[in-house]
Amino acid sequence: MDLMQIMKVSGSGMAAQSARMKVISENIANVDSAEGDRGGPYRRQVVSFQTVTDNATGLKKVKVASVTPDYHSPMRQVFDPTHPAANAQGFVEMPNVDTVIESTDLREASRAYEANINVIENTKNMMARSLDLMR
Repeated sequence: MDLMQIMKVSGSGMAAQSARMKVISENIANVDSAEGDRGGPYRRQVVSFQTVTDNATGLKKVKVASVTPDYHSPMRQVFDPTHPAANAQGFVEMPNVDTVIESTDLREASRAYEANINVIENTKNMMARSLDLMR
């Protein structure tokens, strides 16, 4: 694998992690959204990745396969009888977003992004050294 291909693979990883950070940020922003777009509380979104092979180069890259609602985590029940969306018992169904989990996921995505930046920086340094040796 040549050095430019390494940079392309790392670039695909950066794009995927950037999309993941965007979705996590949306989740955190909607932690208190009792009314979502589909009539009901906002539902946490989850990013799935997949490996794709670039037919032109044969490189295996990563991309976002899908962004889907999290139906596995239960919605939070908050007691607020004054809320317009409260049920007969006074509970409001709130998003299934846990800020601790989202913060942890955001930190992990950020570190993966930084790791790809480091790969690109090291690859650029190797290319520069190679050019220096050729002089």
